[in-house]
Amino acid sequence: MATLSFPPSFVWGAATAAYQIEGGHREDGRTDSIWDAFAKVPGAVSGGADGAIACDHYHRMPTDVALLKDLGITNYRFSTSWSRVRPDGLPNPRGLDFYSRLVDELLESGITPWLTLEHWDLPQSIEQRGGWRVRETAQLFADFTTDVVAKLGDRVSHFITLNEPWCQAFLGYGSGYHAPGRASAAEAVDAAHVLLLAHGLGLERIRELAPSAKAGIVLNLTVANPLDPQNPADQEAARLVEGAQNRVFLDPIFKGSYPSDILESMASAGLGRIAQPEDFRIISAPMDFIGVNFYNGCQVAGAGAHTLPSEGTAANVPTPAGNDATSQATAKPSPYVGTEGVRWVPRALPHTAMDWEVWAPDLTTALVNLHEEYSGPAGIQIYVTENGAAYDDVVDDHGFVDDSRTRQRYIAEHITAVHDAIEGGANVDGYFVWSLMDNFEWSQGYRARFGVVRVDYDTLERIPKASAGFFSEVITQNSISESRPDLQSVLN
Repeated sequence: MATLSFPPSFVWGAATAAYQIEGGHREDGRTDSIWDAFAKVPGAVSGGADGAIACDHYHRMPTDVALLKDLGITNYRFSTSWSRVRPDGLPNPRGLDFYSRLVDELLESGITPWLTLEHWDLPQSIEQRGGWRVRETAQLFADFTTDVVAKLGDRVSHFITLNEPWCQAFLGYGSGYHAPGRASAAEAVDAAHVLLLAHGLGLERIRELAPSAKAGIVLNLTVANPLDPQNPADQEAARLVEGAQNRVFLDPIFKGSYPSDILESMASAGLGRIAQPEDFRIISAPMDFIGVNFYNGCQVAGAGAHTLPSEGTAANVPTPAGNDATSQATAKPSPYVGTEGVRWVPRALPHTAMDWEVWAPDLTTALVNLHEEYSGPAGIQIYVTENGAAYDDVVDDHGFVDDSRTRQRYIAEHITAVHDAIEGGANVDGYFVWSLMDNFEWSQGYRARFGVVRVDYDTLERIPKASAGFFSEVITQNSISESRPDLQSVLN
């Protein structure tokens, strides 16, 4: 088995998000986010869970940083809580001080902070004024960015404006799977545009206040594989799905306009109707890097192209959260606006506990395509900013999880896929595992565990899993023993 080595400058890290781990939801001036409000909706979140305590990182931050150091993780991607930093529209020194202490703790431990400004937790007070559906919110995001960068820009070298705007717009406003729980295609496309504008305005503030910092955005990308690559209807289905998730953001950011075919497919929803002429200059301002979050690809067929034995659910869409949410979730509209008639065809692949397909070569395809069509011509770097999997962990008598055949295998195969992308010419310069620790997994509550570190939700003890030890070795060696999907052994 070959050993795959990575470039000496390759970045290895782990990622988390504020609402998913912090807790302390009413402390030091923090107000409600849309997820605090959404979690109160009956059936919205599995088990009626919320992030009020989560992993209690707000009180355990120094020990969590020590955990990162013990695992040899030298880069840490985290997010700031808008509701903590700027509650009620005014900067909150106590909230900013928490992140200042976190950054100092990381730097003292030899860990590079990668700061994501917003990871889905829009303040509820802003949602009540229209949220991401109205242009004003982009300006409010710029003001929030100013507060954070003015406080931390002297020590943070990498800023990310937004995490996964597709999820925020299309899962939050288009289908109602996520907060704020709205289900309108028209609202979803408006939110997508406002999020893009917010990215551009936030980038302007980062450039102004921290000119030496690197800045970018994180998108969750998919690969849509046509059931029959020679069938025009299946090719069209794949084009529509990738357009509805990938190109609707990539084209404005890199090319300064929406793709014409997606404008057509989303015309009934009104994509771009709230755009103003100056917006696309702001949205397409040069970045230093793009972050890619990748979990799974999919297979699709066109309407009437085949007689199919079964059809699946859309990629990256959560499975129903729980017994009381099942009927709601299955009735929700598709977040893939403009893909009416596309059929999702399950592949004979392993699945995670989220019922997501596992096929690492799709990550290679996503990265190579991104480089060839967008980031390469722009001359910017790619980082895999999230990649990981939820599994039903089995805990031994000591609280240890041997996930070597599940999560560890998933991570190994996907790191190999990253290496394949680099060999294929893609300028990929880093990989962040999702996630450092088990946490509040949005509509899944606490039932979906993604962490390489187990969190005992009764005691909040952190216990590294087998996958954490494996990832530590990869970081130390800056290499991995080649690991590729072996469907026969996995399925048997």
